[in-house]
Order: sequence, then structure tokens, then C-alpha cells
Amino acid sequence: MVDESEVLTPADPFYHIPKNDFTIPFVCGCTNLGEAVRRIFEGAAMIRTKGEAGTGNVVCAVQHARLVAEEIHWMQTCDEEDFNFAIDQIVEGFRKMEYLSELALELQNTPFGTIEQCEEGVREVIDEVRNLGRLPVVTFSAGGIATPTDAALLMQQNLDGIFVGSGIFKSEDPVTTAEAIVLATHHFNDANKVAEASAMMAAPMPGLQIEDLDVRMDQRGH
Repeated sequence: MVDESEVLTPADPFYHIPKNDFTIPFVCGCTNLGEAVRRIFEGAAMIRTKGEAGTGNVVCAVQHARLVAEEIHWMQTCDEEDFNFAIDQIVEGFRKMEYLSELALELQNTPFGTIEQCEEGVREVIDEVRNLGRLPVVTFSAGGIATPTDAALLMQQNLDGIFVGSGIFKSEDPVTTAEAIVLATHHFNDANKVAEASAMMAAPMPGLQIEDLDVRMDQRGH
């Protein structure tokens, strides 16, 4: 599994990796449905809502998970005009180079095929999303998940699982923290089990205010 780390090490400001060229699966981040659809069209095998990594602050992870879910619901209920407009907006994500050109640049090709092929592929992914009522790949949440209650809250957003990063090693007892988060993730709809998991923990990693961050990593990528 390759994590396409557009958050930590962005190298190409215009395009992500053409993941369909590889046999190894890729996991990619998203903050909204459009980003998720573009990554899936490009070949992502798994999607994670980004959150804000390394903060111990779960608010961005919740925001991204709820936004994706609500946009999926909107796509299922919108009329044809709004649907076609949404497709156009998502495909615009492949045209970022046009906005930086001083010429009347109109892209015809991308690493993923022509613009027309990108539109066709996006439409196919969106059709799957509308039929399933969810993303057609395994979907995780990540970024700022530091406690059992964080884990349970994200699992309640109809996700398949969560990513917990090295931030747990900033907690007072990392091993017990990991065990508690696993317990809460497995029993996310059981308030008594989540309370039991929370009681297992010593002090979690210190949380950071998103507004105080010098760099917002969740805003990287497109």
C-alpha cells in the first residue's frame, strides 16, 4: 500500500500520481467529494478524509467526513442541471494549470487522459456513488484522532475505519491509548464500551487549536 502523501510532501502542484499505472494499491486523502472522486478516477484503492494531522484536534476530520457524506446525499437528490454542473466543477480540478498560465491555455490532455476522458471517468465514479450512497472504495478518516471518543465519533459518520498516527506516542501511555482507541473503534455504537475505553486512558496528546497553526496541511492537495 502506498500513501500518496500530498499533505506532507507535495511535489506536483497540478496533478496527482496516475495510480492506474500501478498494481500496488494507493490510499489518498480528500476534504470533499470532488477530491475523493478525482482520486478514485485516478486509481485510488482507498480514501481517507484528511483532518489535520499531528494536532490531536479532531474538528477537521469531522468536518471533512460530514461534508463528503452530505455532498453524496446532495448528488443523489439533485436534478439533472445541478448534476451536470457538479460534474463540470469536479473536472475543473484537472485544469489548475490553466489558471496560472499567462496565455489563453486550454488543456486538452492530462496524465490521466484527455479532458473528455476525465469527464467520462468522473461521471462513472459519480454514478457509482449515487447508486451506492457512499464512495465505491474503502473509506477511512484520519487527522487529529487522539482519543477513544474521537474514534467513536468518526466511526459514527458511516466510515469503514480510522487512521491513528504517531501522535498517540505523545500521550502519557501510548500502548494503553492504542488499545483504548481500538476498543472504541470496534464498539463505536456502544456508549458503555466507549466510556470503558476512555477510562482506560491516561492523559492523551496535547491538542492544538487549528486557528493557531502556522501551516494548514489539510489544505494541500486538490
